Amino acid sequence: MKDSFLPPTSLMILGTCSGAGKSLMTAALCRALKRRGETSVPFKGQNMSNNAWIDSTGGEMAYSQAMQAWAAGLEPTCSMNPILLKPKGNNSSEVIHLGKSVGETKAKDYYQQWFLPGWEAIQTALKKLRESFPNGRLVLEGAGSPVEMNLQHRDLTNLRLAMFLKANCILVADIERGGVFAQIIGTLELLKAHERGLIKGIIINRFRGDQELFHEGRKWIEEKTGIPVLGVMPWLKDIYPPEDSLDLIERYTLQEESETKIAVIKLDSISNFSDMDPLEIEPSVNLYWIKPGDKLGSPDAMIIPGSKQTISDLKKLKESRLADQIIEYARNGGIIFGICGGFQMLGNTLEDPYNIEDNNFENDSKITTGLNLLPIHTIFNNRKIKRQRETISCWPNSTKLVGYELHYGETKPIKSGQKQLYQITKDKSLGWVKKNNNNGNIAGCYLHGIFENDEWRRNWINQIRLSKSLCKLKKEKSTTFFKNRETLLERLADSFEKNINIDKII
Repeated sequence: MKDSFLPPTSLMILGTCSGAGKSLMTAALCRALKRRGETSVPFKGQNMSNNAWIDSTGGEMAYSQAMQAWAAGLEPTCSMNPILLKPKGNNSSEVIHLGKSVGETKAKDYYQQWFLPGWEAIQTALKKLRESFPNGRLVLEGAGSPVEMNLQHRDLTNLRLAMFLKANCILVADIERGGVFAQIIGTLELLKAHERGLIKGIIINRFRGDQELFHEGRKWIEEKTGIPVLGVMPWLKDIYPPEDSLDLIERYTLQEESETKIAVIKLDSISNFSDMDPLEIEPSVNLYWIKPGDKLGSPDAMIIPGSKQTISDLKKLKESRLADQIIEYARNGGIIFGICGGFQMLGNTLEDPYNIEDNNFENDSKITTGLNLLPIHTIFNNRKIKRQRETISCWPNSTKLVGYELHYGETKPIKSGQKQLYQITKDKSLGWVKKNNNNGNIAGCYLHGIFENDEWRRNWINQIRLSKSLCKLKKEKSTTFFKNRETLLERLADSFEKNINIDKII
């Protein structure tokens, strides 16, 4: 492969630490370049996240790279994230290469066993993107810090990639967490001379207050480093999709005075938490997170989201007694919705004959008792289902649904409970619902992204409002998710272009 990957110079967003804002800055840069008439192609060689997306070919990739593709005006493809590591707990991860699961690894073995196959996957992905977008500009996102000295010799997605592509790099530092000068100087000091030359600009991220107060700090950084500070990004009040479940700790509620309260269980191995994004922006909804060990309280509805370790998370719900609270809430006529792993937990039993989830069973049956809220049984087979879906809903109304499946388990009703269940969609493999007392219901499905369907989401919320004797939401007053996502990306790009001088490096 030639050194020059694409006609325009590749750009790379590096961070002084994890959580510095690389993902959003990359998305902002992609949208800013799109406004300039360029084709910007997002790329992150290696990502670690359980928040995944399925592309049109059934390839698995990180949701943050899908978001960056939408910012660039492109259809997401797993070549934009050729290595995805999905943590499973116990220092182990599932390894995804070019959209496909290729094995599992312990953290201590990863760089020894997976470095060469990983670098090969990265080069294959770059070649595919070059063929698909011959005139595009690659916009790369790094991972964590580029100067983790114990890992640098096996780095797959930071400086090795930047040097390979001769990319112009931008270093992002998070001033919100404090120590921004030490972040920048420390990072640059740990770079080798030929690596330091790749850094063409610095961005100060998440600044609160009057930026004039940072004028002297900006001047000091430029004099000390000889690298221009391209600008200072302000603290953004809008909620943007988190990349990592740790980001959920800092999530806050936009609609504290809303008419309906929806609790979401923050499972230890939560996955695909972007499923909640459409509800977070609903003006009528106050969405908040509950951890095992917390009190459930009296929400108007609750959601159990997906999990990378369904059986393990189910056991933790039981050990923390949160499971007892959920069951009691259901008995009192509550409204519960489970997605993927959360759907499986609602059933009578979960069977793992192939030990897909690496469980330590107390006996040879390999069967775990669920929450017994839906008369269904799940069996984990050794075939991973991952595909985009389009179907028609049967409940709570009939409307077109789009989303994607990403799971191992297959769920079916048990014979004695079939008469209690109604299909959620015309495809009965996707999910079921059971009526509950006092206008409540227990429901679950395998369709990730179900809440992104505006009409379906509005009708589900209206079920909650009916239980509270509130009037129904009208179509013209409800939120349009995809329009809102586009608005957020536009606001992000507006702020980026107002505060960052990218002309210096493009």
